[in-house]
Amino acid sequence: MTDNSHWTHEIDARGLLCPLPVLKARKRLSTMGNGEVLRLVATDPAAVIDVPHYCNESGNEFVGSEDMDGATAYLIRKA
Repeated sequence: MTDNSHWTHEIDARGLLCPLPVLKARKRLSTMGNGEVLRLVATDPAAVIDVPHYCNESGNEFVGSEDMDGATAYLIRKA
């Protein structure tokens, strides 16, 4: 998942706490085209629950997550 060919947009939300990572993702997704993928990098421990929940509620696809250097990268495909 670290190959940047899998995503078209990225947000570095390291150091931000709930609900800021999801709010930033929502704002960016609103400007993206259908099928484009957002990579959200966050250190907020609540993001592991918040990001998939947001995707489920918003209709966007939660592609997956990966631990990386003290943070977690989440991939979200715009529906």
